[in-house]
Amino acid sequence: MTEPRVLLTVDDAIAHVTLNRPEKLNGVDITMLRELVATARRVREDRTVRAVVLRGEGDAFCAGLDFASVMSSPATIVRSFVPNPLRGQNLFQRGLWVWRELPVPVVAVVHGHCYGAGLQLATAADFRFTTPDARWSVLEAKWGLVPDMSGTVSLRELVGGDVARRLTMTGEVVDGTTAHALGLASGVADDPEVPARELVEALIARSPDSVAASKALLNRTRHASPRRAFAVERRLQLAMLFARNTAIARAANAKKEQPEFQPRSFGS
Repeated sequence: MTEPRVLLTVDDAIAHVTLNRPEKLNGVDITMLRELVATARRVREDRTVRAVVLRGEGDAFCAGLDFASVMSSPATIVRSFVPNPLRGQNLFQRGLWVWRELPVPVVAVVHGHCYGAGLQLATAADFRFTTPDARWSVLEAKWGLVPDMSGTVSLRELVGGDVARRLTMTGEVVDGTTAHALGLASGVADDPEVPARELVEALIARSPDSVAASKALLNRTRHASPRRAFAVERRLQLAMLFARNTAIARAANAKKEQPEFQPRSFGS
């Protein structure tokens, strides 16, 4: 039986998602893309999940698209390249961007190679922690291509326009320390699992509804006009004022106790 390309375990409200093609440095193929979408759906449907930690098994986070596998079936490429008319995303884009759309924060832990599709997946996460010696690259330029798996949207949100152009046009490889300095990574550590876990613990100490609404607020208003952003703020705040987990947070704070939240009610 073929091993799953993506593993999911849930422990203490934290979903651990692991890319599982270590023999291929977690290279992305069509099967992995489909499993990424299906795994994200499972996470979304489990309202007890409060955060996601995304990592790669073996020697790399993800070495990018597995061209040999993907190119072996031109018909599959064509089908996978056609966008869904409702979402405006094809499978290559959906498999990565779906993590940005989850109503819970996603924290990527990067080591080894973080190339091409791997970098685009990492930047679709809300936070990224990397080892100093990890290797980051928008590698598509090496093959005469452009990044087309949602990564340009993430990239332009994280770094300045000149940096985005440089990385995209040259395909240069930078280490984890440089990735952090450029703004690609949220933090750098010899063991990035440690700061990732610390952040996750801070996130799950808050109302899961507030965290989900805050993620939605920032995602929906990033490129909105002030008028539009204020409207989104009002709607989300109104929802939070009457959310059951808000009442739990308020009562616990009044008693100086640690709140015991109910499963997330905000975000489909």
